[in-house]
Formats: sequence, structure tokens, C-alpha cells
Amino acid sequence: MLHCLRLSARTIVFSGLTIAAGLGSGPALAADPTGDWRVADGVANIRVAQCNGNMWGVVAWEKLPGGRDKNNPDPAKQSRATLGMPILLAMKKKAGVEVWEGQVYNAKDGQTYSATIKPVGNDQMEIQGCVLGFLCGGETWTRVGPPIASSPANSMAKGTAKGAPAQPQAATPGPAPKTTGSAPAPKQAAVQPGQPKDAVGDICLLSEVARSY
Repeated sequence: MLHCLRLSARTIVFSGLTIAAGLGSGPALAADPTGDWRVADGVANIRVAQCNGNMWGVVAWEKLPGGRDKNNPDPAKQSRATLGMPILLAMKKKAGVEVWEGQVYNAKDGQTYSATIKPVGNDQMEIQGCVLGFLCGGETWTRVGPPIASSPANSMAKGTAKGAPAQPQAATPGPAPKTTGSAPAPKQAAVQPGQPKDAVGDICLLSEVARSY
């Protein structure tokens, strides 16, 4: 049944509410959709980055961890985690305006809709989605992270075979260290109090994003 879109936390549904701005303003942030954005009801952050020339957005943090894409019409995807799940799909910039258009995945009903994103000022972004070109709904996201510089994965991905995830460039090998036993597990970066742990990283390296190249 046709209805207005709504974005939620684990299910990412449009709610139409707005959250107060979290960062200071500055000309450098204007008209840049990249970075981390808090959805209107505050239950998730969406990380937006340019990957191989298109804007992609994935769930980078959830207020309630452990969400699953249970409403996906593909049974094979119903158990996938919503953390790291693509929401904004291959959005392209419209000529002459600071608007990107493409598709948005709505996990509430497992459907994909036509959508646009538009930065508003320095710290807000309007998300608009439409069902079959009408009955549109949307909300305003609030910036919670700075713009993201173009990732090395973007240029690397252009040569990546379709269906294979882009991989970080390997460092030049040096002399192998001497070991007498199993190598200790690498230490994880400390998480500052009040800051969500970054479990997603460079979204251009995520398999669901990289395979679209």
C-alpha cells in the first residue's frame, strides 16, 4: 500500500522530526553531504561518503544495537545486520544545484524508493523520498561528524572487479619480525566517553557498496 516514507533506528523509517544542531557552523561545511548524520528521531547515525563518484550512506551507529533487516523481501538478507547496511544508494549530483538524487532503502517495509538529499546550511540535510514519484515524505538529519575526504578506496574501486569488495592497499612489506609464539591481538583504539565505537569505518570498503562498482 502506498504511504509516506519514514526513517527509524534499526529499521530506518522517516519520522519528520528535527534534532537540534550538534556542531558549530562554518563555510567549509556548506553543501557537503558527506560525514555522519543523526536521523531525526536520534536512534541512528548515517555515514555518507563519496564512493567512486556517487554518494552512499550506511548505518554507522545504532542506539539499540543488534538490529536485523527482518523485513527485507529477500530471505537471504533478513538476517543481515542493520549496522553497516546501505541506506542511501548510489546518489548522483544534479547539475547546477546542491542536490543528490538516487534511491533510499526503507528497512521498515524492505522496499527501495526514489530519493534526494540536500544539505541545508552547514549542519543539516534534508532527505526526501517518494513512492512512484508522489506521496513523498522526508525528514531533516543533523550533522554529528565532519565532512569525509575522498577515500583512497574510491579510486581503487574503479579497478575492482564487479562483485568483489574493494580492499585496502597493502603496505610495502618489510623484514619479518621474529616471533617465539602467537602474535598478540592488536589493541583497539580507545573510545572516548560518550562517543559511540566506530564499527563501520570507510564505507567505500564495505562489500555491499564496493560490489556496485
